[in-house]
Amino acid sequence: MTFSAAAQARFDLSGKTALVSGSSRGIGFALASGLAEAGAHVILNGRDAAALNAASDKISAIGGTTSQLIFDVTDRQSVEDAINGFERYTGPIDILINNAGMQHREALEDFDLAAFERVMATNVTGVFTLSQLVARHMIARKQGKIINIASVMTRAARHMIGAYTTSKAAVAGLTRAMTAEWAQHGIGCNAIGPGYFSTELTAALFNDEEFGAWLRGRTPAGRWGQVDDLVGAALFLSSPASNYVNGHVLYVDGGMTATIG
Repeated sequence: MTFSAAAQARFDLSGKTALVSGSSRGIGFALASGLAEAGAHVILNGRDAAALNAASDKISAIGGTTSQLIFDVTDRQSVEDAINGFERYTGPIDILINNAGMQHREALEDFDLAAFERVMATNVTGVFTLSQLVARHMIARKQGKIINIASVMTRAARHMIGAYTTSKAAVAGLTRAMTAEWAQHGIGCNAIGPGYFSTELTAALFNDEEFGAWLRGRTPAGRWGQVDDLVGAALFLSSPASNYVNGHVLYVDGGMTATIG
């Protein structure tokens, strides 16, 4: 039996518009590209216009269509202006992926308060701000999909990344809170929890052979994640196939969180 039209329709994003924050590179770019391949018009977001132009050109090369919204998720006024302006003058945002995030490494007893607050402002308050402003429009339409990027650190911890760990635990709580209040309006709110992925931001860890050996030994799949490994989860949670999936954190981690190391 071939893949039927009905089965394809469950994952088809044609006619949908998806905003992916922090999508000029790495995981965000991979997710944006995957949604474009599934038929969505993708709104790329970041703070660097040149990087967004380069990302847009790459998606155009695979047949996708894009728009760009330049804003920092920690600047509420610029986020509000961008979202409301797009909705008013261009069209509805059907899917939101909250991918923008940051990291700071420091021993917890020495952790700089300003650095801690910057991580929380981006990884938690930024998710809240962008979700709230997009959800107001989704509520009026009685439909939408919001996907927050969590982490294996949502349910675990490692030394030197206390703020990041705290922020990603908060993302899971915020995802549940969104579900409790917005599922009744037809909005699917879920999260993806990536394990350790090879990206520009993790290059130092990826090139650390001692850490790599630990990771491969700790992960049942025995390898680092590649950004394309996340695309299927994003397509599922963005599509009609997940219409009764709410408040879930889908870990994409090669089995790391399923085992005891």
